[in-house]
Amino acid sequence: MTVSQHDYLKKILLAPVYDVAVHSELSAMSRLSQLLGNDIYLKREDQQPVKSFKLRGAYNRLSTLTSAQLESGVIAASAGNHAQGLAFGARKKGIHATIVMPETTPDIKVDAVRRFGGTFVNIVLHGTNFDAASKHAQMLAETQGYTFIPPFDDPDVIAGQGTIARELLEQNPNLDIVFVAIGGGGLAAGIAVYLKQLKPDIRIIGVESEESACFKAAMEAGSIVTLPSVGIFADGVAVKTMGTETFRLCKTLVDETMTVTNDEICAAIKDIFDDTRVIAEPAGAMSIAAIKKYTKQHGIKGKKLGGILCGANINFHTLRYVSERCELGEQKEAVFAVKIPERRGAFKQFCEVLGGKAITEFNYRYANDSDAHIFVGVNLKGGKPEFAELNASLTDQGYDCFDMSDNELAKLHVRHMVGGRPPALLNEVMFTFEFPEHPGALLKFLNTLGERWNITLFHYRNHGAAEGLVLAGFDIPPESREAFDTHLKQLNYQHQDVTQNPAYRFFLS
Repeated sequence: MTVSQHDYLKKILLAPVYDVAVHSELSAMSRLSQLLGNDIYLKREDQQPVKSFKLRGAYNRLSTLTSAQLESGVIAASAGNHAQGLAFGARKKGIHATIVMPETTPDIKVDAVRRFGGTFVNIVLHGTNFDAASKHAQMLAETQGYTFIPPFDDPDVIAGQGTIARELLEQNPNLDIVFVAIGGGGLAAGIAVYLKQLKPDIRIIGVESEESACFKAAMEAGSIVTLPSVGIFADGVAVKTMGTETFRLCKTLVDETMTVTNDEICAAIKDIFDDTRVIAEPAGAMSIAAIKKYTKQHGIKGKKLGGILCGANINFHTLRYVSERCELGEQKEAVFAVKIPERRGAFKQFCEVLGGKAITEFNYRYANDSDAHIFVGVNLKGGKPEFAELNASLTDQGYDCFDMSDNELAKLHVRHMVGGRPPALLNEVMFTFEFPEHPGALLKFLNTLGERWNITLFHYRNHGAAEGLVLAGFDIPPESREAFDTHLKQLNYQHQDVTQNPAYRFFLS
């Protein structure tokens, strides 16, 4: 039976979430407000006991169960905030909860679930990805009699998240636009179904990561679609398929949807830290990233804009990636490749053309007797227009200049590898891979691909996620490419052929 919007309103008003949750603050972002010329407010769900809004929905769902269901126990599949919220709620209720997590889940998240649930929680590690863990959880629910608690696609979970909107209107009834992150859609659906009934003129903007925009894809298709893959940085919204009920609500009640990049998210994490001294997780910073992007695109001034800091469960090691990328996200830095003549004084001449701009990064490698390839980062005060002027100036001076500021391969891998070229011509083909972080992943890779074809390049990076990012090259004669592709299918790791990527061809090929 479809739940009406009016019934959702009653569910939200009667939700007993404050048995465990707190009324989180609505913090004024004074620094960012001054910078953008609007009044920016941030709903601080990082203040919840589990540092995330997920506690609201999980506990509200638990509160609807019968005594028999509570006695039989509950189960969920999650590697993140939903697991922690359910563990906390189960401990409060004094009931048994089983949490199924992928074997690749970082220890910090497993330990957090165990800490919040104590003796009331049993953690089961199964499979190397969320889909495998979810299937196992649903199998256990059927065979053991547990009640499955979904992370977003459930009316009571949605209503629990909707209590945020109730507080939001009480704290500031004059908001013009609210920006809400969308993963599976539970948060956006709950907030939208409440706000639109009490204040129909308020605009609600759904915000997705550019790497996991399942709502945008569903809206374009007119029905729910499953993305072939999702990015791993903003793991709190890394959902391939949106919920059925959440899509039904969001497609009607969310006024607009937009996407933000990883660099924009990193810049927003820094903005939140500068104003509040709180370190948001990537998904938690998406609303601020969207506010900055939206106000710039639409020239908005003098409005009251609200965002939801939906979580602060960030892996500490992710911060090195955030720090590396936030300047690019704020357009305060540009990185680019330049070919300069290989002669004395060439570097000095190049720096003179830069006109005194601060160099943030410089990577060089001798290429041949006639020229050298360099990877340069420069500090910008005027954003993209300033770099366009610099690019034009370099071109006028006879330099071949290539902007790498939006080239993911260049920023993630190549900038750390500039200079390595094979001593002889090879049939080199370059791939990116996502490696599951569990014992044996590298050995599986080598056993499947590394015996027949020589590995010509290998570079690995991980920023605290469940998958490592790998750039790997192989010497593949054309006549054996079909056999190699067959082995790739057997490997079953997310991968992409990047042989034609200009960052690779300019520095490494």
